[in-house]
Amino acid sequence: MRHIKWNHPIQVGFAQGNAKMVDGPSDALHCMADLWPDRRGPLYVAARSVCRAAIDGRKSAEEAREMFISAAQEAHLATH
Repeated sequence: MRHIKWNHPIQVGFAQGNAKMVDGPSDALHCMADLWPDRRGPLYVAARSVCRAAIDGRKSAEEAREMFISAAQEAHLATH
């Protein structure tokens, strides 16, 4: 799996003040698999798909970043 980095990493806040710095599509996939509070939202599903496509070179890393941010908003997670 290629490790592509975003131009600007995203800090995602989780329950009890835990935060994770996410720097690319691979990191985002791990974060969504291990830490995500709700895996049923349509933006969650779309973000996973776009992150995989970015890793495979079918989408840009920045498209994956934007979709990941949308999925975090859908899950009511703070992003910086």
